[in-house]
Amino acid sequence: MKKIKLYQLALYLFLMLFFVQKSQAQLGNVNIKQSEKIETLMEVKKELNEDGKIGDRYVIQLFYGDNGEANDILQKYRTSYNYPSRITYEAPNYKVWIGNFRNRMEADRALLKIKENFPSAFIPKPQRR
Repeated sequence: MKKIKLYQLALYLFLMLFFVQKSQAQLGNVNIKQSEKIETLMEVKKELNEDGKIGDRYVIQLFYGDNGEANDILQKYRTSYNYPSRITYEAPNYKVWIGNFRNRMEADRALLKIKENFPSAFIPKPQRR
């Protein structure tokens, strides 16, 4: 009886090793072919993201009013800070916007610095483009 159990154990061990060997033999290679246009499109998207022409971006609004005051505020701002700035027109008023921040945290950090000289500055809700 003991010999049969030892024989069965050896048989089971041999079968397990055989199946383990077979299961590891399933290796393969994957080749991915993509168009060169995809690389070009990725570069264009990267440039648009850096320029702020795509996606939701945060800005800080310094002023809302007439054109003359908007230009004065913009000149005062540019003497003290380096964030990108622009005047936008929304009938019938002009807005002085600064920055092109990727997320709210960046905009909040800049707002803390800017509030020292422009206490009425705030972050409006970003617009979808």
